[in-house]
Amino acid sequence: MQKMELKKQINLAAGLVSERFPSVSGIVIQMTYYQNAANPVLMVRTFNVSPASYAYFKMDCMIKGCVGGGFDLTSVVTDMVKAHKKLKKGGIPCLGNFDLPADNHARIEYEITMQYNKAHR
Repeated sequence: MQKMELKKQINLAAGLVSERFPSVSGIVIQMTYYQNAANPVLMVRTFNVSPASYAYFKMDCMIKGCVGGGFDLTSVVTDMVKAHKKLKKGGIPCLGNFDLPADNHARIEYEITMQYNKAHR
């Protein structure tokens, strides 16, 4: 229950996409989670973000036992909007604490596609 309340507070603090990025009409975030294991692809996810969505772009690390890790795409999204970019690809290692070195237990590869309102083009 506490974890759900904390997530709610974080989302409210982030604000809505429409408030934080008024020129954006939609964001599609495609991510592939990789782990350091025999089967390296842990998960493939696609997030469709609308103007009514919360402007919170931090994803938790999916590796059980990771403490304080995750993948924060906030600066990537913010930089894309500032530069009016439509596509960005990259990768981020998890910097959480785990049995393996910080940059070795998990990472994501992402592709972000940004759509802008016609009035802001």
